[in-house]
Amino acid sequence: MSKEIIKNRYDYLYLVDVIDGNPNGDPDAGNLPRIDSENGSGLISDVCLKRKIRNYVQIAKSDEDGFDIFIKERAVLDNEVKKVCPDDKSKDLKKIMCEHFYDVRTFGAVLATKNSDSVRGPVQMTFGRSINPIFAQEHSITRMAATKEADAEKGKTMGRKYTVPYGLYLSHGFVSANFARQTGFNEDDLNLLWDALKNMFDQDHSAARGLMSPRKLIVFKHASELGNAPANQLFDLVKIDIIDTNKPPRSFTDYKVTIARDKLPEGVELIEML
Repeated sequence: MSKEIIKNRYDYLYLVDVIDGNPNGDPDAGNLPRIDSENGSGLISDVCLKRKIRNYVQIAKSDEDGFDIFIKERAVLDNEVKKVCPDDKSKDLKKIMCEHFYDVRTFGAVLATKNSDSVRGPVQMTFGRSINPIFAQEHSITRMAATKEADAEKGKTMGRKYTVPYGLYLSHGFVSANFARQTGFNEDDLNLLWDALKNMFDQDHSAARGLMSPRKLIVFKHASELGNAPANQLFDLVKIDIIDTNKPPRSFTDYKVTIARDKLPEGVELIEML
């Protein structure tokens, strides 16, 4: 356990898959699974992934000071600010917010108060994008019960449910030691981030999401604050290939993940956390 501010840059790849579920519904498309309309790739937004991290931290650290969540369900943000800083014009508002809220010192936030300001967080991530195009299935479902007495004689209520038979999604993440120094993001916070990425789907099961599982968390730790190699150069060391191209993938075992360890740049350590 360490409260020391991180001093190294990190870049990471995160693989998560879904079986018979909707990993991230698109509100602009009737809650269909998010998709790249040009090539059919499935998408999971960065906001969706951060939401799951927030939810995990809220559960895992509910009794500990400094791990409250600012952006939580049905929260009134002005009220959350006033809880920790009654004078929202305080010069120390950003510092107080970072000390109290895990997600503020991790992801940053816009503080839309009377003295509007923003915090730029050290942890950022990309959309998750499926390795192969996905196929969104539409299922008719029925409900045996009625909501109103007047509808009791009308019979079953019909509805729709959308799922992806299988999809393997890749997201890239970045942890900046420079911005960590500004928000107070420390070694304990970093370890909690890794724990969340490994365990958050076990706390997020629902009928809509099917079976979602983290499959790989590959971390590149730099020896310096600014980094020892470009992130894209490190990401290119990891190859994800489908084993049999003659059939659609239906499990993680249908893929092969290889890492060119012999090409790892000097000053960069590779850590496989999953």
